[in-house]
Amino acid sequence: MSTSTKPEFHLFLPQMRMRFDDLVERARAAEAAGFAGIALMDHLAPPMAEHHDMFDAMVTATWLGAHTTTLTVGHLVLCDSFRHPAVLAKQAVSIDHATNGRFELGIGWGSVPDELTRFGIGSTENKARVARLEETLQVTRALWSGDPFDFDGVHHHLVAGQQNPVPTRKIPVVIGGVGPRTLRLVAKYADWWNCPTYGLERFVELRSQAGEARVSIQQQLAFVPSEAQRGDVTALTRRRFGDGALVASGPELVEYHGRLVEQGVERFYLWFTDFAMPDTLAQYGAEVIDAF
Repeated sequence: MSTSTKPEFHLFLPQMRMRFDDLVERARAAEAAGFAGIALMDHLAPPMAEHHDMFDAMVTATWLGAHTTTLTVGHLVLCDSFRHPAVLAKQAVSIDHATNGRFELGIGWGSVPDELTRFGIGSTENKARVARLEETLQVTRALWSGDPFDFDGVHHHLVAGQQNPVPTRKIPVVIGGVGPRTLRLVAKYADWWNCPTYGLERFVELRSQAGEARVSIQQQLAFVPSEAQRGDVTALTRRRFGDGALVASGPELVEYHGRLVEQGVERFYLWFTDFAMPDTLAQYGAEVIDAF
């Protein structure tokens, strides 16, 4: 496959229903397979699966960063309401230093309002959450400068706020979504815009609203290792996840990703429906990542 831009492939790995040893195994397998990064979820309890175990997003990112050497670590995405920006900024810089510059800040204004109600955190009103996120981005960026500053917003108030050390590099910011309020924040603050797959039908229109941000997409994927296994993979995926996942083989994915790269997509977050088994990651790397 020859393209003008070499895309990045990141593993999206929800840190639920796995032990830390399992998460490390997946992360290292992804690194060996040629993945450039790994992204985690951020929920206080997994949506529609509240009885399952789930680890903290920032602790897990730190742990996986400590057990890998090249993977970028981040999230799709952190929920702004869960953290004061002074705490978020300090956590982000700490992981940045611990990983020698391999942390990215993926952040949004929350996809599950019921979670905010259940745990009594912040507002569930869209306008308020978007406004809070913008203030968080402003405060976080100011704290990363290392200089003291005052901030008197609606949601956040700092007097001579200052934090050190500063980041080892400009920490990239990833914001996802397709709404006009979100895209305004993308254009103003983000290095990456993560376009949901349902937004691809309006990609050209939406892309024009995302400013200079680079483009990624997230895709739930059922990888078909051989034609003999396609039927079983399809049936199991539909039973577990419904019709939302892309069911495809390596050669089919090379063509699929290639078409999106030609449209301007530079990064793919892959959520494997078999929970990112190491053999799957290795074959995906050999058949898809290596093709680019």
